[in-house]
Amino acid sequence: HIVPPPDCSRRPRQFIQTVLPKMGITATVLDPSDMEGLERVLGEREVSLYFSESPTNPYLRCVDVPRIAELCHAKGTVVCIDSTFATPINQRAIALGADLVLHSATKYLAGHNDVLAGAIAGKADLIASVRLMHNVLGGVIDPHAAFLVNRGVKTLDLRVERANRSAMILAQRLEAHKNIARVHYPGLESHPDYAIAQAQMDGYGGVISFEVDGDLWRTAKFVDEVEMAYIAPSLGGTESLIEQPTIVSYWDQGPEMRAKLGIKDNLIRFSTGVEDVEDLWADLDRALHRAFAAPL
Repeated sequence: HIVPPPDCSRRPRQFIQTVLPKMGITATVLDPSDMEGLERVLGEREVSLYFSESPTNPYLRCVDVPRIAELCHAKGTVVCIDSTFATPINQRAIALGADLVLHSATKYLAGHNDVLAGAIAGKADLIASVRLMHNVLGGVIDPHAAFLVNRGVKTLDLRVERANRSAMILAQRLEAHKNIARVHYPGLESHPDYAIAQAQMDGYGGVISFEVDGDLWRTAKFVDEVEMAYIAPSLGGTESLIEQPTIVSYWDQGPEMRAKLGIKDNLIRFSTGVEDVEDLWADLDRALHRAFAAPL
């Protein structure tokens, strides 16, 4: 039995919901702030794994890793944190108490939108078990991809520092914009997990999610008006990327299913690259103006 959060990337969500049950592995989905619920599940079930992204995708919820580790370890439950959005520069989950940490190396570690790779780190006995299964299932990184990840790691701190600064500026300006209904960014006091992010992160990352004050089509018009960012469902590279999850990542899900998953039609996810932040803001502000000035 495992415990994941409701807010997470689509493919892990699909894996948990559709593949693991066929292997006899069930799940209890809990809000990351529901510590009473976690205590109850740990007491009622034999939970083998607590898994969460932190920050999560797309709403950037942050989990209290030290508290979760304390509760889980008392019951012999392994804690695994996906720190892709945070990077090791902003958050070191193992030092906070996690047993395992995951990274999509495709994102910030490689950092140039040109690699497919992943990384896992943690306690030696757990990594040995993963390596054994990895040898059976495959998915081995090729030498050139490994070279590209190594290249990216050399500039990781520089790129993340730039992304942290740019994202904070953009998040603050978006929150004050008349055409934005809500901004989701852990560096803002309005974020539900602001206190947790302050306690366990050195920076808040380069990804911002926000809700345009309009419907699906007004939001799509805004995306089309953006000129600097590429429309793509990735993040963490040198180029800024923008996506409307309803259209890009959840295009095959109907309105009822998207609502159940918390994916709003007016939601945007923006990954800041290394471009000048004033250029990025000018582009976003201009795109919002054009989107709301144009008839649909």
